[in-house]
Amino acid sequence: MTSLYRNLAVLFLFTSPLLHSRHYTHAASTSSPVTRPRIIFMTDTGSDDDFDDEDDDYLDNHSSPPEVLYPRKTTFLQQAPELCQYNPCLENQEPCAQHSEKTGCLCPGISGADEPPHAPRIQMLLPVSEGEDTGKIEVQWCAPSSVVSGYRVVIEGSEGHDREFRDVSRRGVVGFLEVGTKVCVEAVNNAGHSTPSEFSCKRYDPPKASNHNLLAWIIGGGVTLLLLIIIAAVLLWKYQMHQKAKKDSTDGLGNPSYSREGTL
Repeated sequence: MTSLYRNLAVLFLFTSPLLHSRHYTHAASTSSPVTRPRIIFMTDTGSDDDFDDEDDDYLDNHSSPPEVLYPRKTTFLQQAPELCQYNPCLENQEPCAQHSEKTGCLCPGISGADEPPHAPRIQMLLPVSEGEDTGKIEVQWCAPSSVVSGYRVVIEGSEGHDREFRDVSRRGVVGFLEVGTKVCVEAVNNAGHSTPSEFSCKRYDPPKASNHNLLAWIIGGGVTLLLLIIIAAVLLWKYQMHQKAKKDSTDGLGNPSYSREGTL
């Protein structure tokens, strides 16, 4: 009986390490893995290259979060185009369409070359005061908002004797006109000519002298007359003085104070 207990004790001593090893292995396989955080130590004496290498290794071993891209907002400032510096009443001016192509400015609403132009606006009828056309009438007008290849001046009662001018012209001399004669300006292109209107026609009315001009003429005439009177008075006074001096010299020679015979 004693030997039996001794054998069981020996067997227990041999089998207990094996049981303990199997129990540890089973616990290690069923427990969750432990993740140790990586600690990066930075020293003042270290270089930037070492830090970059460690950072690259860390990024290789750990996936970075996805980068979120946000749409970029772009603001466009639209500047309103400017109107062309174009005066329709100025002569020998570049057409507004050509000026717009060069600068990008906006012309007023212009009708195309495939339709008759709008009527121009007549400004005034003035008599020429100097030069070889003195006394003739000069017509002045403003261009319409249309494609124009030329202008035609039509005079009432002179059919067939219309005067034609270039597209850059804004004035033209037509000759002598009687008071009340109707004058019209027409714009012309390949599609036809404009229709006369109340602002494209005008009757000739000679300009009348204003009160200011009349007063100036009166003052000028009075000053001129006064100057003439003064000049005439001076000339008369000089003439009288000359006649008096001549008479005094003649009297002195005819009445001497002594004679040759009286001294003998």
